[in-house]
Amino acid sequence: MPNKVRPHSTNNTCGTPPYHPTNTTKADNASNYCGTADKLCASGGDHCAASGDHRSCDATGQYPKWLHHHRQSYSQCRSRPMDLVFIIDSSRSVRPGEFEKVKTFLAHMVDTLDVGSEGTRVAVVNYASTVKIEFLLKHHFNKPDLKKAISRIEPLAAGTMTGLAIKTAMNEAFTEQSGARPRSKNISKVAIIVTDGRPQDQVEEVSAAARASGIEIYAVGVDRADMRSLQQMASIPLEDHVFYVETYGVIEKLTAKFRETLCEAKAELVEDPCKCEARLAFQKQTQRLENMVGRV
Repeated sequence: MPNKVRPHSTNNTCGTPPYHPTNTTKADNASNYCGTADKLCASGGDHCAASGDHRSCDATGQYPKWLHHHRQSYSQCRSRPMDLVFIIDSSRSVRPGEFEKVKTFLAHMVDTLDVGSEGTRVAVVNYASTVKIEFLLKHHFNKPDLKKAISRIEPLAAGTMTGLAIKTAMNEAFTEQSGARPRSKNISKVAIIVTDGRPQDQVEEVSAAARASGIEIYAVGVDRADMRSLQQMASIPLEDHVFYVETYGVIEKLTAKFRETLCEAKAELVEDPCKCEARLAFQKQTQRLENMVGRV
């Protein structure tokens, strides 16, 4: 996992250049650097002032025009292709307003994924005392359709048959007939379970069978969720696959964590490239991308 590039300074200076070419003075380096910086952010009127080997700037610029269309793919991670099944608890303990927050969490998760027939496919298994497959991996290959389908999900109420839900997902949702890719394609199979209670059936054995079949399981517990059950369901290492939040009101905070966890290739920079603090670190990355774009 690439390390995030940190700003070299927390004040309004551009920092110190990483090296000085042997045939130039420090002042030349400062001027050359500022020229590059102004080129990067000229579309926003940003300015980098050189004084000796020191540079200061206004962090008011925007991304350069050539980078604008590539900004989203560069600044966000790319999720690895997956067959992803959400298994969501809608038993009586999950109040209607709380269930809506679960659906919002799912919709936000969809926004972080590279959804498509060749990318990530998504299914939802809804459960209480009974289990209902809301839609399969083969049904929706774009984000608007997925989120519309999520918005139509209704709670089932009654009990908490988590083991039955896992078994249903393994035997019916993660099959090639339901849209899962064949094992030969080496596509990750991932289940994310969201529950707030103690299962009323056994989960350890069926979870072990699911993991043995190649399904990676993440267990998200909310409020009164039983931690031992979450640990029995989740893949190893547990610290990477078991999550807990105190209320459904903060479950959306897990979106960023899952985005990082499910990321295939991270952008090396997390700062706005036109903020003064990030410019020096961003310079090499930007010039490399500019060369790549120029060759397209």
